[in-house]
Amino acid sequence: MISRAKACALRALIEKASASLTDEDALGAVELFPLWHVGIAYEAGQRIRYGDRLYCCVQSHTSQKGWEPPAVPALFTDVAKPGEIPVWRQPTGAQDAYNAGALVHYPDADSPVYRSLLNGNVWEPGAYPQGWQPLS
Repeated sequence: MISRAKACALRALIEKASASLTDEDALGAVELFPLWHVGIAYEAGQRIRYGDRLYCCVQSHTSQKGWEPPAVPALFTDVAKPGEIPVWRQPTGAQDAYNAGALVHYPDADSPVYRSLLNGNVWEPGAYPQGWQPLS
């Protein structure tokens, strides 16, 4: 049996190594990533767990109550599972704008799927239909 100190040291190494995983591999090992908590300094690019989902930090910040990943797309993006088509969300800037070929449901998960025709697309399909191709 290993000591608590050794287990904590190993956990830190596992979290460091997990940062190099592709999103697809990371989604297969969500448990490797730390849970989101209030009062933690998160770095841009860091992946964390919230509920059963994996999120990527968009901009560095210290977490606060009310800034949970699903509630603040300016701070976190949901890492989509392979084949999963997300619901369109307003991008907060270039870091999470939709690129050409990106698929989204709009306006909700039960709505049609649209494909972005532009790189850096920050417009919703209903407001700028020239930027989107309806698929269903």
